[in-house]
Amino acid sequence: MAGFKMGRKRPIARPLRFALNNYIKRSLPPAPPACMDLIGPAKDSLKRVYLNDELSCCTSSAAFHIEYLMLASAGRPAVGSDEDVLKFYSGSTGYIPGKPDTDQGGDEQTVLNYWREHGLVQGRGKIAGHIYVDGHHIEELKSAIWLFENVYFGIEMPDKWIDPYPDSDGFVWDVAGRPNINNGHAFAGIGYDNSGIYISTWGMVGLLTWDAVRAYATQGAQGEVHTVLSPDSLVRATKKTAHGFDWSQLVADFDSAGGNVRAVLASDA
Repeated sequence: MAGFKMGRKRPIARPLRFALNNYIKRSLPPAPPACMDLIGPAKDSLKRVYLNDELSCCTSSAAFHIEYLMLASAGRPAVGSDEDVLKFYSGSTGYIPGKPDTDQGGDEQTVLNYWREHGLVQGRGKIAGHIYVDGHHIEELKSAIWLFENVYFGIEMPDKWIDPYPDSDGFVWDVAGRPNINNGHAFAGIGYDNSGIYISTWGMVGLLTWDAVRAYATQGAQGEVHTVLSPDSLVRATKKTAHGFDWSQLVADFDSAGGNVRAVLASDA
């Protein structure tokens, strides 16, 4: 199916501040073998392309898929608007509507920082922060999705994944040759099972195999994986494991970066 766009830039060369493995304790229970519960409640949002067929706004489209996945988990299923996607894309990347030369995409770290500072929709939907996840480690990826309900991919795809483009749910992306710098794409990881991570992109749900994750979603392949924490998802995660994760250090780190996570958790106590 022709007409889809990508738009993910390589990450800006700067240190990744927070990494998931710095907070995992030995006592963290293993993630369940499968985690697919959120896909159904969020189906209406996951069906939306969120302008990524018109603009190189995949970093923004993925953010909207993740935001509305977390809202569905909180019992508030909804669908974002293309107008809000456009505003977020403009704010997070400098795109100016009506000026095609400014449609240059974005890198995930800049977009995630903008999301934390400004919110997704006119100051609403601010995330508490984001954590880097090592794409080499399957159990770490599973823990991220189990605890925080998402991962946010930024990778360079091999040509075979988009020649042809997928045209329906159920597509499978496996190892398929070298990544192409011209195929930078961001998308949401929304569940997993033994086969790999289920992803949402271009209004479809497909599978990224574990081998493909290790091949393309690592720094050596110019890829990155993050997990996004909203205030609500952070509260839900603390209830899944009280002692297997260093919550106090995470709170201190996020608050030092401009968050207000301590107040969020205190209000839920």
